[in-house]
Amino acid sequence: MYKKGILIVCLAGISLGAIAQTIGVKTNLLYGGLTLTPNISVEIGVGEQSTLELGGGYNPWNLNGRTTDNKKLVHWLGEAEYRHWICQKFNGHFLGVHLLGAQYNISGVKLPLLFGRESGEYRHQGWAVGGGMSYGYQFILGRYWNLELNIGVGYARLKYDKYECRTCGEKVGTETKDYLGPTKAGISLIYILK
Repeated sequence: MYKKGILIVCLAGISLGAIAQTIGVKTNLLYGGLTLTPNISVEIGVGEQSTLELGGGYNPWNLNGRTTDNKKLVHWLGEAEYRHWICQKFNGHFLGVHLLGAQYNISGVKLPLLFGRESGEYRHQGWAVGGGMSYGYQFILGRYWNLELNIGVGYARLKYDKYECRTCGEKVGTETKDYLGPTKAGISLIYILK
């Protein structure tokens, strides 16, 4: 009985090794460049034509480097995405389904699609959850390097407290918004571990 158990564990390990033989570590240069947010994702092969990506970003600072005008896009974002590759994983076209969650404290930044036309005049502090579908393409740059372009659309539910001014204002109220539109965009540099 003990030998059969060891054999089953070994066979399972070998088969998992055959399926999940590729891992990519990536950073989204577009997200990092536009929002000054350090970010990292790990993409793991889970089948011949499928991968699972887990990633996130964290931005803890004010945009101007000072607290006097309090212009900030402070947030953390977590995301998971299942991808189906048209030909082979980590190469060419893919379709994905993603989930996301975030917390934010945004002030002095105009985001009319999320918070309305006067969004730059208020501070918004809250959370968002959502999901959507994506399309992308990966280019092989070399033995260990890839470049990925992707875009996604979907739904997000936002709940936030709205404050009068950027630094010291009174709370105006709590609002909830249903957002439908772009939920992700990326130009990512990927290092492939084999």
